[in-house]
Amino acid sequence: MTRVPVRDDLSALEGYHSPQVEVNVRLNTNEAPVAPPEAFRKAYAEAVANIEWHRYPDRGATALRAAIAELHGVDPAMVFVANGSNEVLQTILLTFSGFGRTVATFEPTYQMHGQIARSTGATVVEGERGPDFSLDIAEVRRVITEFRPHVTFLCSPNNPTGGVDSPDLVREVLALNAGPNPGLVVVDEAYGQFADWSALELVSEETPLVVTRTFSKTWSMAAARLGYLIGPKWLVAELDKVVLPYHLDTAKQIAGTLAVQYRGDMEERVRMIVAERERVVATLKTLDIEVFPSGANFVLFRTKSKTGRAVWQGLLDRSVLIRDCSGWPRLENCLRVTIGTPEEDDAFLVALTEVLK
Repeated sequence: MTRVPVRDDLSALEGYHSPQVEVNVRLNTNEAPVAPPEAFRKAYAEAVANIEWHRYPDRGATALRAAIAELHGVDPAMVFVANGSNEVLQTILLTFSGFGRTVATFEPTYQMHGQIARSTGATVVEGERGPDFSLDIAEVRRVITEFRPHVTFLCSPNNPTGGVDSPDLVREVLALNAGPNPGLVVVDEAYGQFADWSALELVSEETPLVVTRTFSKTWSMAAARLGYLIGPKWLVAELDKVVLPYHLDTAKQIAGTLAVQYRGDMEERVRMIVAERERVVATLKTLDIEVFPSGANFVLFRTKSKTGRAVWQGLLDRSVLIRDCSGWPRLENCLRVTIGTPEEDDAFLVALTEVLK
């Protein structure tokens, strides 16, 4: 069989992998532990029943952008929406990176930042996080000064480590990227609502900064694949030139527009998850593992007496699935657990205690 060769720079690229197996307790992909409220699901069912299926969706997602803008107190022209935050990231990189351009990440971090950047043909430069996975401003300064990246990624809270970047650090990164040839700073806040501050307060027309968010985590809508960003109007206008027409279907636009009407329910879920996270962390700290601080809906820990892979397999044998990060660069023997319901978390903690014996 004759096969057409892929681009040389993509031949060694690996796809995104996350095991999907049937288990009693699934805590591996940072999904919300509960579904959206019943009132939302009922309203959504009624709304989609009236979709004009033979018509294209609103190309500009006008109602959805307006609803998100009202949620954050910004102009709708500062909102860009797409099929999950990954498509948001992809559109950013299609617009501002590519062949001959450089993208900076600080590892370990969300692997799709580098993955998508490489797929656009950009050169990815990787800065290093400290032993505790925090960002060292000296290292950030070195990377930006040496490589002058066209796009710099921050992930706060950082996936998979859970750390939150301080306001001073983000301001410093913005200052380093300023000048006659400024670079774009992207703060990925997929888990932003779980943290105690947001870079949204730094977004302005004069600042080359965007903050990306998702409906998958706090809004309990992973099945919908809906994400957005808040950024300067001029930047959103550039993204609108690049994104495919009619890319966001009508059903998804309805889901997002309705969801933000249930902000109170979302905020209550966040409070519940944060409290549960602290309970889980307190128990994890009594075990023979190293636990890293988290401002997200997950916790990263490193095993000591047994390998991370062995512990992961032991949990899977007990029908508990978490994320095995132990084979990833810089994350030897590290595992990541999503915060679930109290019952799910108890099952995980019991199983982990057994496996570590």
